Amino acid sequence: MLKLFDSSLRLCVVPLSVATIWITVTNEQNNSEYGELKYSSLSGLKYMVCVSAISAIYALLAAVSSWVKRTVSKAWIFFLSDQIIAYVMVTSVAAVMEIYYLAYNGDREVSWSQACESYGRFCSKVKLALVFHFLALCCFLILAVISAYRAFSLFEPPCANLKEAETERT
Repeated sequence: MLKLFDSSLRLCVVPLSVATIWITVTNEQNNSEYGELKYSSLSGLKYMVCVSAISAIYALLAAVSSWVKRTVSKAWIFFLSDQIIAYVMVTSVAAVMEIYYLAYNGDREVSWSQACESYGRFCSKVKLALVFHFLALCCFLILAVISAYRAFSLFEPPCANLKEAETERT
């Protein structure tokens, strides 16, 4: 049951990541006053596209390899990989949230105006891509917990006190 849930979550990441990439890469808007704005102008969006591509490829490979008969234990490999992908996705969500926040609210201290007033459609698509990317992150956070459970369940829990441990050794 856990294996099926694990594989389903991994397979859910693929369309979420592909949707994130598609929405972000095709996102551009032209404004007669300020010019054209596209995803490649913002490094945080390019970073999110790269992270989405990596997470989709990894999720697909991991889903397939989880069903292959194992010759060696893959629990630790999945544990480390899931943790790394989850943390990298957190950084990309944070980067895009910062971009979105600044575009939506501006920064009066450095005289940045609110870009979303002039580029509303662009901001809406960034928000949608961010939602899909966040959902993929949620899948990976759950996967990180599942893979941690699998990796650490290979060991017995530590003894409650020292006398029990000594008694069991003798």
